[in-house]
Amino acid sequence: MAGFDVIGDVHGYAAKLEGLLQAMGYALEDGAWRHPTRQVVFVGDLIDRGPEQVRTVRLAQAMVQAGSAQIVMGNHEFNAIAWATPDPNQPGAFLRPHTDKNRHQHRAFLDEVEDDPELHRELIDWFITIPLWLDLGGLRAVHACWSRPSMEAIGPMLTDDRCMTPAFLVDSSRKGHDAYEAVETLLKGPEIELPKGIGYVDKDGHERHRARFSWWNGSATTLREGAEIPPNTQGLDGQPMRPLPDTPIDEAQPLPLYTDDVPVIYGHYWRTGRPHVVTATAACVDYSAGTPNGPLVAYRWDGESSLTNESFVAFPPMA
Repeated sequence: MAGFDVIGDVHGYAAKLEGLLQAMGYALEDGAWRHPTRQVVFVGDLIDRGPEQVRTVRLAQAMVQAGSAQIVMGNHEFNAIAWATPDPNQPGAFLRPHTDKNRHQHRAFLDEVEDDPELHRELIDWFITIPLWLDLGGLRAVHACWSRPSMEAIGPMLTDDRCMTPAFLVDSSRKGHDAYEAVETLLKGPEIELPKGIGYVDKDGHERHRARFSWWNGSATTLREGAEIPPNTQGLDGQPMRPLPDTPIDEAQPLPLYTDDVPVIYGHYWRTGRPHVVTATAACVDYSAGTPNGPLVAYRWDGESSLTNESFVAFPPMA
């Protein structure tokens, strides 16, 4: 392969995915989108939110099976597996509880598969075959965070292809287990505790007292540098969120910092605006395609050791 095209979170918007593939020179041949010299890497979160759930999964699945794509697991695929897997220790319960909140988050996918148990099971079985991360030599891909400590902790628990086993799925659904903590980091990103009395309201209206941590910023040493608070966020008092204090990060909170020279591309973080690299070795490709007007973004990697803003492509194209 001459290069990789790393595509961000699709979230059930198959039409955007087809538009992006076509814009990058892929063509539909023998049931799968293909490129003569390149390969797609999906960073996960194919499902939930959008209007074309099964169509999106089938498109990506066909590409993976044809060898024209690779994929890593997103937190939404993980949640879908846990939702559909009975809890071996609690008869009648599932590894992801069937609460109203969880059903709401998963509703778009369930609306298309819940009345067809055979289809539902087939897609879940395919999700289970998706690895948690990919190391492609000169390029790395993960859904939310490249954390060497997390990877080393769970590596022996996974298959040789870095896929989950049935035992691992159970352990990673148990809060407090090493597998649970590692999956939380890899698929949702590390979080940092905010000082007492400081919090914010997230995009779904939930109060948060922890913030995502910018693990890609190897020089982050203070709360203001390391905590990820989305712009225009509302504080708990209903007023615009004020800047966090510029205080040192609590050493009691062990947090991964990416300092390797190998570029890593990830999704998950719901960026907006014009796509750009965050460091020379880290780039996010999630630019909110899971909203009706958000673009689906890819990074076209051609072997470079320093990532560049010019390598992003979006569909619909950005003015």
